[in-house]
Amino acid sequence: MSHHVASPDLPPPVSDTGVFGWIRQNLFPNWINGLLTLVVLYLLFKTLVPALNWAIFDAQFFGDSASACSDQGACWVFVQQRIGFFIYGFYPDVARWRINICYVMMAIVLVPQFITGFPGRKWLGLFALTGFPVVAYILIAGGWFGLMPVPSARWGGLTLTLVLSYGGIISSLPIGIVLALGRRSSMPIIRGLCVVFIEVWRAVPLITVLFMASVMLPLFLPEGVSFEKLLRALIGITLFWSVYMAEVVRGGLQAIPKGQYEAADALGLGYWRKMGLIILPQALKLVIPGVVNTFISLFKDTTLVLIIGLFDVLGTVQATIIDPAWQNVATEGYVFVAFCFWVFCFGMSRYSQNLERKLDTGHRI
Repeated sequence: MSHHVASPDLPPPVSDTGVFGWIRQNLFPNWINGLLTLVVLYLLFKTLVPALNWAIFDAQFFGDSASACSDQGACWVFVQQRIGFFIYGFYPDVARWRINICYVMMAIVLVPQFITGFPGRKWLGLFALTGFPVVAYILIAGGWFGLMPVPSARWGGLTLTLVLSYGGIISSLPIGIVLALGRRSSMPIIRGLCVVFIEVWRAVPLITVLFMASVMLPLFLPEGVSFEKLLRALIGITLFWSVYMAEVVRGGLQAIPKGQYEAADALGLGYWRKMGLIILPQALKLVIPGVVNTFISLFKDTTLVLIIGLFDVLGTVQATIIDPAWQNVATEGYVFVAFCFWVFCFGMSRYSQNLERKLDTGHRI
């Protein structure tokens, strides 16, 4: 009578687990993918190594003038010396602490939105949409509570970029929602007005809108009535991007099944309660990627205000690189601008992905 002895469980081969297993499965699963991996690694080596040498290892980060830089690496001394102008523009030095408070407040209300389970996150988000713009305007503009008034013509740099983009974002979304609802209205007059407004604004380039707001609009205003150039630019940016937001939201409204509308009607809900409680929450959840994509485009298009004499972060860099005291620093300046835009655009993208995962119910229409 033979006895069967069970063999002990053996661990999987080293080549199928851990780092080596991941490399084999993802980078070298077959000879074609392996060859492509080697080609990509070679291209990365030929491009990243010189870039890192120029940007970090051979770069000069500290100094007092262009003489502290060499020809081998990047001259970050330029950014170090002009960082105040890049962030604050022509804002008075003695009042820059007010802008610094705004940056701290922005971090306090926005950073927790990326942290799941952070206490008071909803209230901070509500404050970011309502109270923070008011407090920030009082601090930056001054004229209240004994603060020295600073005209908007002296605002500039990254501060001006954030003022235009933040104001445009929190204003264009509600206007876009109203336009989308109006375009789908059953009342012909309201629907027609919304269609005309959307199609006219969408057919005009933003550069033309800014030029009209800055140069032509004052010609049509009554005598003695005027708006600051910054306010005119902000209104133009808001109205221009609200029509694109309206089309994004309209796409979400059309994606909602007819049964949802019929169910809301069966419950006896009025139009606004039906839209606010049933339809719009589902529609906005569906179009989160499109909404954030519009926000990112708005943020990047704020650089166009340079054509009407407003110096955003890109404008301040362009105004500085022509300084005879600094030679051949255009690349460093544009890299700094690109990094600033990447930080904020990447942050918006990550927040939208987190929001999508949080609101995902597994339902597919």
